[in-house]
Amino acid sequence: MFVFGFVDRLKGKGAGAGKRAKKAAKDPNKPKRPASAFFVFMEEFRKQYKEANPDNRSVSAVGKAGGEKWKSMTDAEKGPYVQKAEKRKSEYNKKMQAYNLKLAGGGNDDESDKSKSEVNDEDEEDEDEDED
Repeated sequence: MFVFGFVDRLKGKGAGAGKRAKKAAKDPNKPKRPASAFFVFMEEFRKQYKEANPDNRSVSAVGKAGGEKWKSMTDAEKGPYVQKAEKRKSEYNKKMQAYNLKLAGGGNDDESDKSKSEVNDEDEEDEDEDED
């Protein structure tokens, strides 16, 4: 009996089936969140680590070494990464304001989903037909 219950759960049948809410679709135009100071540090650390350890292919080893290094750093050593992260965050906030204004304004200013080049091509075709 236990096996059948397990199989049912794999197929989506059983106790929790159908109760989960579907996720809303993500907007591809929404700006991505900026990296924290730690992840800004890790961008640089990965390059250094790969140069020092070219044979290592373990992602977890790089993450652990980066985490240990970050913990051992002083606030003064972390300062440049914190500044870069704050700069990225301020840029992100500006992009989000523009994005939110665009959403509130209704989004597209064009009459349709066609690109401007397609619309212009159709206008030229109409003019050619009018001349005949």
